[in-house]
Formats: sequence, C-alpha cells, structure tokens
Amino acid sequence: MIYLIRHTTPLIEKGICYGQLNIDVTDSFEAEAIEIQKALPAGIEQVYSSPLIRCHKLASFLFPASTINLEPDLMELACGEWEGIHWDAIAPEIIDPWMKDFVNVTIPGGESYIQMHSRVTQCFTRIAEGPHPVAIVTHGGVIRSILSHITKTPLVDSFGAFKISYGCVMQLQASSTGLQYNTLHHVTTEKEQHKPSNFKKQSGG
Repeated sequence: MIYLIRHTTPLIEKGICYGQLNIDVTDSFEAEAIEIQKALPAGIEQVYSSPLIRCHKLASFLFPASTINLEPDLMELACGEWEGIHWDAIAPEIIDPWMKDFVNVTIPGGESYIQMHSRVTQCFTRIAEGPHPVAIVTHGGVIRSILSHITKTPLVDSFGAFKISYGCVMQLQASSTGLQYNTLHHVTTEKEQHKPSNFKKQSGG
C-alpha cells in the first residue's frame, strides 16, 4: 500500500502564490494531524516527505518513530518570481500565457507543470518500487500529478478530476490494471485560490 498525504492548512493569506515558499502551518495543525492519523493504519515505517516545513512537520508528527526521508523532488511546483506575490498582483501580460497553457509554459524563474510532473513521477516510481507500506507526505500539486500519472489523466484536466483538500489521505493499491486510488480522508474547506480571481474558467483552470 502507498499512502499519499497532503500537508495541513498553511499559514498564509488566501490568494498568495506559495509553491516552494517555505511557510509554516496554522494553529489548527495538531487537530488536523490527529484526524489524518485516524485515517492511517498502524505499521507504516517507510516515510518520504517534501523537505518544506509544512510537510516535514506533519510527517514527523504522524510517524515519530520512523526516519523521514526528505525528497526535494516531492516539493510543490516552483513558482519562481511569483512566490509570495498575490495572484491578482501579477501583471496580465505576464500571467496570461501561463494561465492559458500552465502545463507547458514555464513560470519565470520557476518551472512548468510538465517539468514538475516529470520529477515527481520519477521520484514516485522509485519509492513505489521500494518497501511497502509507504507514506508520502507532500503537496496538492504533487498528489494531483501522481494521480494523473497512475490514471493516465491529461495534466490539463487534473484540477477538475482530483479534489485534494488540506490534510487529505489517498490510498493507492495494486490491481490487475495498475494502481487504483481511494480517498481515506477529505476535509471540505474554504475554496483555495491558486490563480487570479478574475480569470475566466477554461479547461484545466
């Protein structure tokens, strides 16, 4: 079994771009983490985590007796020059090309979704081939990328196809047709903002 776990609520104002920004988590961390813990089985010893504090902190809480293997390739999308800026403050002429093709267009000083997908899936494949059960504590974009990979969902459709709340837990299990996923824990929270508020919805937006 493989368990994909997203970090808890980050301590940042809604609407701020924070791909690889190393932000902490809110005061609700422990309460959220306890609920995540309830969804996980006992006996998980293999643990991998993004090195960013919002993931590493959760991995250490959930698996205090385990060695946490920090994997830079499990970090969120690198947002480069946009890190820490409000989405609405990014000039339209700069952000529009990315919004129209976020899969292939590279963020200035950062990466594209397809570049992130490549590093994430290589890392995931290596982890999946190792000892099980295994937990991966990471980010929404990374989990979405992994689920796209195992279900062969086009990346442009991944935001609509997979709902990944803060603290969600996904269980991946091998079957005759490959890895199947099942949601063990999902929290209905306020809608996140990861694009300009005035952007008109289009495929994958």
